[in-house]
Amino acid sequence: MRRRDLLSAAAVLPAAAAASTAAAGDAPRSSGGAAVNISGVGLPVIAEGRVRNYVFVSMRLHLGGSATVESMRGKEAYLRDALVRAGHRTPFIVPNDWTRIDTDLMSASLMRAAAAIVGRGSIARVEIISQAPRWRTGLRAG
Repeated sequence: MRRRDLLSAAAVLPAAAAASTAAAGDAPRSSGGAAVNISGVGLPVIAEGRVRNYVFVSMRLHLGGSATVESMRGKEAYLRDALVRAGHRTPFIVPNDWTRIDTDLMSASLMRAAAAIVGRGSIARVEIISQAPRWRTGLRAG
């Protein structure tokens, strides 16, 4: 009986160690807090009533309160959807520049949406990692 328990524990321990290592991969080592990376959210740049460009944004959500990385992974699709809907409703544009978005407006919108989706205080702040426009040439300069 003891031998069977030992063999089953030996089979389960490597899988549990791999899962905890993968979950820790999203947490930044320097700040000590948990974070979730969201990459490739396509946000429209709408000017004069027309879609002029798309900017693909990668961001890091720094978690606060009782939010965990595991609980936020299930809500990532809802956060993406809320951000894209808000980007179409009220574009996060920078005047006279179709190659980037206003990060402050986008962060504020995502924080409001996150309060409704995952609860107030679950996201402490939004950090924009990168912005990659679909078209880089032939556009207005800033």
